[in-house]
Amino acid sequence: MAVYSRARYVALATSTIALGLVVHTRGGALSSVTRDVLGDVLWAAMMAWWISAVAPTIRLAWRACWALGLGFAVESGQLLHLPGLDVLRQTTVGHLVLGSDFDPRDFAAYSAGVFAVVLLESIRPLPRR
Repeated sequence: MAVYSRARYVALATSTIALGLVVHTRGGALSSVTRDVLGDVLWAAMMAWWISAVAPTIRLAWRACWALGLGFAVESGQLLHLPGLDVLRQTTVGHLVLGSDFDPRDFAAYSAGVFAVVLLESIRPLPRR
């Protein structure tokens, strides 16, 4: 049961990562604000897919809460500046995972990303075998 769903959630998460990297590296036609917000929406969606891959049998509402909570925790954590943490944030992976600067607008973007996942899965739920 769980393996079937996990594989699909992993595929969705990795596809979202690929799309996010395209937006991040090739999104020059977008304004910097649009690129930033879209990146945050995709980051939250990716986290929702990963949480679903780890725990596919948990109800969608709980998976969404976990994804949103994680996004809010990461954003709030950007208010914390410790030397080691700031060095990690200066790396490409650290910046993509942890971000760098607190922006309250990101809470709305994370909410939109998780909502999009909930909407997509509610409209077309993945089969559970």
